[in-house]
Amino acid sequence: MSGRSTALNRSSRCEHTVSDHAASPASVHEMEIRVRYQETDGQRRVHHANYLTYFEMGRTEMLRAHGQTYRDFEDAGLFMVVSEASCRYQAPAEYDDLLVLRTRVEKITAASIRHGYELIRDRRIIATGTTVVVCVDREGRIRRLPDWIVGG
Repeated sequence: MSGRSTALNRSSRCEHTVSDHAASPASVHEMEIRVRYQETDGQRRVHHANYLTYFEMGRTEMLRAHGQTYRDFEDAGLFMVVSEASCRYQAPAEYDDLLVLRTRVEKITAASIRHGYELIRDRRIIATGTTVVVCVDREGRIRRLPDWIVGG
């Protein structure tokens, strides 16, 4: 896929559709998520807290796709803690929906990574979000990211 996102205004609601994405394969990771019943509320819609779990899945699988794992961080005595998280809900996801989670790295500093997310159903963006994760040691002190993550 390569492309863009288009905004349409319908009934005072902003809806986004997806044709493709233009970012390089190294900076974007996509994965499918099938909504499980346990992730839903009484109306069979995904409970809002589960979107952050989906985002964590995206970060973890993006790292794995680049040949590393979160366990590699732990083995080095480092941990990635979430210091910021946001999610903008644009349309509900429901039980048994097949979603695509698009995760991208927006910014890397010496000790943190900012990720952006798009959750897509049927080529329509239904949620967007961001997280910032910070590298810390076992005592919780901020540490530099390992060279293998920053490309050094």
